Amino acid sequence: MSADHHTIVHGQAALLDIANLDTDQIMPKQFLRGIDKSGLAPGLFYDLRFDGEGLPRPDFVLNQAAFQGVDVLIAGSNYGCGSSREHAVWGMQQYGFRAVVASSFGEIFYSNALNNRLLLAMVSEADVQAFKAQAAQLQGPLAITIDVQQRMVRSAGHSAQFVLSDRHQSMFLQGQDVIGASLAYADQIQAFAQRHWAAQPWVKDVALRTRARLQAQRTQD
Repeated sequence: MSADHHTIVHGQAALLDIANLDTDQIMPKQFLRGIDKSGLAPGLFYDLRFDGEGLPRPDFVLNQAAFQGVDVLIAGSNYGCGSSREHAVWGMQQYGFRAVVASSFGEIFYSNALNNRLLLAMVSEADVQAFKAQAAQLQGPLAITIDVQQRMVRSAGHSAQFVLSDRHQSMFLQGQDVIGASLAYADQIQAFAQRHWAAQPWVKDVALRTRARLQAQRTQD
């Protein structure tokens, strides 16, 4: 997927028409053993992509040659339901996905995704059915354009408005994740911290001071 100043994204979409696909199916628990968020792409949709012997399922869309390199997913309703598992978002991004189009999403997954700049385009059920019908007729991916500024999803034969809060729209337009958005308020955060420490100086650096005191006691002993 390419991006024009973070405003318009152009992608190739695969259809995964499974309702209520939860975060454990998106990123199974056995892939959560690392201490950071790297190396998650192999676990994405693992039980859908592979059989019990670890062999690729030829009927699964992402295993088919025509769909290698897709970066948009047209998904079933309530996509990403279940537990809070940010690894599901990271795994999708590491695999190459940049956006998901669906009629509804799991609430926590929705927040995790947008905060990490995985664009979720929530359209009406009628609109997503139109995109699904187009995708189902093709032997390869469906070309999709997502206009973040206008909050529109477009294919060659259909267009739909999607829901996106002003805050998340601003983050995408400015190329920010949730940390970058927070840093825009760095001056206000620093001013608040100064007022807080001035009013309650006894709690400033309490952990650091406690550790230093304990180390000093051990040295004396």
